[in-house]
Amino acid sequence: MKHFPLFLKKYFWDIDFLKLDKKLYSQFIIERILEYGNEKSVRWLKKNFKPSQIKNVIYNSKGLSPRSANFWSFYFKINKDKVLCFKKLFQKKRKLIWKY
Repeated sequence: MKHFPLFLKKYFWDIDFLKLDKKLYSQFIIERILEYGNEKSVRWLKKNFKPSQIKNVIYNSKGLSPRSANFWSFYFKINKDKVLCFKKLFQKKRKLIWKY
């Protein structure tokens, strides 16, 4: 797939949307849609990426908020103990960057 549907463009406001590559930037794409996407974009995500790819992003993402990670771990029946953003060490580092 060379071009993405235009309805996804709003989730990639900070990059050149036309240069977005599904294979090179799969984690980034999945992360953005899980964090900011609506139902339509999530349906597209599930059609274009394997469940294992999506789960891997949930497990290892540093870009997902705890709220999004909580929702998606529940949705995909993932043990929260294995999700990076719920680990205490990661949460402590996050607070150092943003105190609020």
